[in-house]
Amino acid sequence: MDTTKVSETITEGEEGMSKKYKELVLSLPCAKFWDHILYKYQGYWMPSRQLNGIISFQKYFKAQNSDIILCTFPKSGTTWLKALVYTTLNRSHCAPNSATHPLLACNPHNLVPYFEMQIYGDENENPNLENLPNPRIFATHLPFSLLPPSISYSNCRIVYICRNPLDQLISYWYFFTSPSPNYNETNSIEELVKMFEEGICMYGPFWDHVLEYWNKSIERKDRILFLYYEDLKEDIISQSIRLADFLGLPFSEEEKDKGVIEDISRLCSFRNLKELEVNKSEDLWPGVPNNIFFRKGEVGDWVNHLSPAMVEKIKKLVEEKFKDSGITFKMTSDVKMD
Repeated sequence: MDTTKVSETITEGEEGMSKKYKELVLSLPCAKFWDHILYKYQGYWMPSRQLNGIISFQKYFKAQNSDIILCTFPKSGTTWLKALVYTTLNRSHCAPNSATHPLLACNPHNLVPYFEMQIYGDENENPNLENLPNPRIFATHLPFSLLPPSISYSNCRIVYICRNPLDQLISYWYFFTSPSPNYNETNSIEELVKMFEEGICMYGPFWDHVLEYWNKSIERKDRILFLYYEDLKEDIISQSIRLADFLGLPFSEEEKDKGVIEDISRLCSFRNLKELEVNKSEDLWPGVPNNIFFRKGEVGDWVNHLSPAMVEKIKKLVEEKFKDSGITFKMTSDVKMD
């Protein structure tokens, strides 16, 4: 796929961009991602509409040692991770079986906002986050190398979730072909596979994004927890225990006996979240419905969409990019929806 310098004729995303950033934008390589424009910023392909927020986040955010930051490549289980972490951290004052639990009335993306899409931007270039209750919980799709320096220097905790690229691609494709602001019925899987191979996708390349967090998690196991989506699907109880231990709020034996972990699992399950009225009828922000974040959540659904030739290409590429890294992707599973 051809990439070029951004010209004056490319304006998508610039309407909401501060003037002081336009000079930077005009110097960056760009590429088409279906109907969207991506800018290659600091080695990664960034959505034009988020670039302003990304730069403000990098410039102004000051991490606190107690912060929890959820980092994900898009369509890798972000919504589920947000629900699990929020509920686990707040279980002492908001029981997961409570009839007034915030998740019953709020989408997980409202409870754990994105830095680059919700917290920072033109209208909130440098918001005051100092008075938020601890621990503060945030989320981002940015790769590790693009995070603000204060995150690296602090003792805040990072949770990263990774999903096998075949299912991730299908989730991505549906996100951009479902009735939504992203809708375009001509967006083909074949195009997506080609863009994936070339590393051109939002916040991509995929392999660089994953490897950055994987390598950092090996260096700093006390600070970065690397989770596999498929492991959560197969054994939510043991993975929830692992998550709570990492967050510094381990489940007590009494909580385990009372079924608190099971309560959290049920509340945060894909099926439960999908059926909540807030996620069926309300919007995350204007024009972006909550229901777009809930499709199937299955492991191995790619077999229903990708041709053998596509699968072979992707598997060969993944084998090449992740060779000797220690990362292993589970491409299929007998695990069904909970």
